[in-house]
Amino acid sequence: MLFIPFAQAAARELPDFSRLVAKHGSTVVNISVTRDINRAGFSSDRPLPAPPAERSSRNFTDRYFEENPEALDENSLGSGFIVSPDGYILTCAHVIENAREILVRLSDRRELSASLVGADRRSDVALLKIEASGLPSVAIGDANKLQVGEWVLAIGSPFGFDSSATAGIVSAKGRTLPNENYVAFLQTDVPINPGNSGGPLFNLKGEVVGINSQIYSGTGGFMGVSFAIPIDAAMKISAQLKDNGRVRRGWLGVSLQEVSRSLAVAYGLNKPRGALIADILPGSPAAKSDLRSGDIVLEFEERLINYSTDLPPLVGLSAPGTLARFNVFRRDRGMQTVAVTLGELKEETSNRTPARHERVDNKSRYGLGLSEITALQRSSFDIDHGVSVTGVDEGPARAAGLHPGDVIMEVDGKRAGDIPGFYRLLDHIPPGKPAVLRVRRGMATLFLAWQRAGPLLP
Repeated sequence: MLFIPFAQAAARELPDFSRLVAKHGSTVVNISVTRDINRAGFSSDRPLPAPPAERSSRNFTDRYFEENPEALDENSLGSGFIVSPDGYILTCAHVIENAREILVRLSDRRELSASLVGADRRSDVALLKIEASGLPSVAIGDANKLQVGEWVLAIGSPFGFDSSATAGIVSAKGRTLPNENYVAFLQTDVPINPGNSGGPLFNLKGEVVGINSQIYSGTGGFMGVSFAIPIDAAMKISAQLKDNGRVRRGWLGVSLQEVSRSLAVAYGLNKPRGALIADILPGSPAAKSDLRSGDIVLEFEERLINYSTDLPPLVGLSAPGTLARFNVFRRDRGMQTVAVTLGELKEETSNRTPARHERVDNKSRYGLGLSEITALQRSSFDIDHGVSVTGVDEGPARAAGLHPGDVIMEVDGKRAGDIPGFYRLLDHIPPGKPAVLRVRRGMATLFLAWQRAGPLLP
């Protein structure tokens, strides 16, 4: 029997990226940006709030300049890649933000001035144009076909070191980060550092599958978690930037909630899945359709929705005016198909968080303290019925996830008009059978599963 040394056998299993780099490295460019000196332009607007507090997801250039203030008087660096032989280049929007001058350095050391075709902050995608022809351009892949564990390669200019190649695997797909609802990021463990931002992420076929955009770091450098914009989303956005100079996104007008195991049992689903519509904005496209608060969206245009974060990117990439079909699960009627004409997403405005009523009453037999809703709650929350939660003890209320300050509006779709009426609704719930509470928490609406006797699931 032929004996193969372990090191030699392992080497045979690892990919050789040398041919890929040699063939496609010329499509990657270095981007140098001269900015107006304005520190406010570099403040991070993409944090990931997760313990410990010092860890955060930062745009690469944002974090670099925060920790190197002396560099504010110099050019910032990033990466990009050529998507057409006539000089169109994709990069990240934060790389060229507040730019006075954009200079592109090609692999043959030519330096060309670039014009900004358009940039989209929501997706962090920007399209540039240089005056050149016959340029090498990337092959565009399909990020949807990527598998978790698949090898990928990044080429860029970390810390200004041109044409640096780093490799790793796809760690996860469909990651939605705080303040990034309209991008379902690819997560990788490819070593990424300041200067890689805007560069391409290749699969083993030499196709671009993503744009390296963000890192999760406590130091500003690579710590094993990187995020890339899927190339299919980036290409749709760049096409709009090229045609219109801006991006028009589809808008539904709902707030969404994850479907927990307890809610799945309460609805009769075989497993937790889908996006639960917690609330519908008055006057929105959803409000003008047959969608209801409490519906669970399982499919959008025949695309499966496993998590609540799957839906916003799909809706956002749909053109305003599109007649979109939603397959929803409705607790009282099962599967339904609802058609909605999507509107156009406008710029976000800040939300005011109203003060909560804090008077505490005695706890009931359900471990729940209640009071009638106040005039302030009626006006602040725009509600005309419900009971206010003033305290929560051990028992069904805590197991359901109720908090002091919540307003319980419905039990199994029936209005909770006052405290006695609310208890009558609870008393009619059979022991062991879960009910669904519709709750207003601050300016958000959510659904909670309630069971009288013991926890809902073992």
